Parts: sequence; C-alpha cells; structure tokens
Amino acid sequence: MTERPKLKRVVLKLSGEALAGDVGYGIDTNIIDSISHQIKEIVDLGAQVSIVVGGGNIWRGAVASNQGMDRASADYMGMLATVMNALALQDMLEKYEVDTRVQTAIEMQQVAEPYIRRRAIRHLEKGRVVIFSGGTGNPFFSTDTTAALRAAEIEASVILLAKGKVDAVYDSDPLKNENATRYDHLNYLDILNNSLGVMDSTAASLCMDNSIPIIVFGLSQEGNIKKAIMGEKIGTYID
Repeated sequence: MTERPKLKRVVLKLSGEALAGDVGYGIDTNIIDSISHQIKEIVDLGAQVSIVVGGGNIWRGAVASNQGMDRASADYMGMLATVMNALALQDMLEKYEVDTRVQTAIEMQQVAEPYIRRRAIRHLEKGRVVIFSGGTGNPFFSTDTTAALRAAEIEASVILLAKGKVDAVYDSDPLKNENATRYDHLNYLDILNNSLGVMDSTAASLCMDNSIPIIVFGLSQEGNIKKAIMGEKIGTYID
C-alpha cells in the first residue's frame, strides 16, 4: 500500500543561509541537490508543495540598511536575490523531472510567472511544485512573512520552516550554548512574547490569525522533509 502524506498542501520555507551550506554565502549545489531529491520524494507521494526562498546567502537588506543604504532599495535588492535562488532550485528540481513553476511578486516575465493566487493553486492541484520568489513584492517585509502570507492564500496545511544549522527551536542559540533547552512544542504566543528567533512578529501573527501550524526542523539530515509531511515527530511543532 502506497504511503499517503498526512499533510497534503505545504509551504516549505528555505532560508538563503540554508542554501549556502557551510561556506556561508552563494549557492551550494550539493545542498540544492539534497533538497530537490527530498522534494521529489514527497511530490511522488502526492503532496502539493510550494516553496518560499530567502536571499540572505546573496544579499542581506537589513545589514545593508544598517550600513547607510536606503532600506527600501536594500530590500528590493534582497527580493532579486530570492529570484536567483528560486531559479537555481527550479533548475535542480527539473533535473529530477519535477514539474516546477517559479512565480515572482515583482513582475519579470522573461524568467518567471507573476504571482497569481488562483494560478498557483491550479499548478499545485496538477502536481507541480511552485516556488514563490520576490518576497511580498514590498520592502520592509521578510520572507518569513511571505511564507505566512502565501500559506494563508493557498490554504496550506502547514509551514515547514527548514533550518540549515539547527534542528528545532531552543531557548538560546545551541551553537553557542551547549546547555540550550530544546522545545518539542510551542504556541504562537511563545514565539511572539519570548523572542525565540523562529520568525519575525509579523509572520508569527499572520500564522496565529489564520491558524497555520509551523514545524521547525533541520535540513542537514536527509529525509526530514518526508518525515514532517508524514506526521512523524520532528523538530518543534508550533500552533
């Protein structure tokens, strides 16, 4: 009997840092290959997969604005960085014969479709992976907020918040504090009130208002994406 996913339609949030691997910048093709292999695995099981990519491996708008650049200009540059990551991920997914569409919040017809909610849902219903890039199309909003917004718009079952260096939510940075406490379950107010660094307050509030659960887990172990959609206990569950 074929396995069926417990979570049918998901938004996978990939940070730019996760795509950079150990180098810390640029695109690590081995990481993209691993992610693409895992996505093919869950698409073959019947999951409807959309992806929101960050751009921090190429450009960090917040850092640039702190160094004197106009915040709106810095954020628009960050949105363009997410498109570069989306195209790299699409290319690798198609090598695995996964039908993929990139949609951008900022229109650029030569490389991707514009974001249209009904078209995105139709792609998902046809078994295509949809990669949402360009953030929300507006400065001052993070790609975490993009993930929450797109999840609400396409009526996703969950946001899979994939991390590159940690495997769950902790009360402090586990890379710096070996005694950090790991959380298996949290609620939205824990995220909003305790500054746990999972996502920004705008994104967390959107998830809370629309009752969208979040699973925070690590990408470093192959097969974790499948475990998440199959309902296995993994990382930290937030609702």
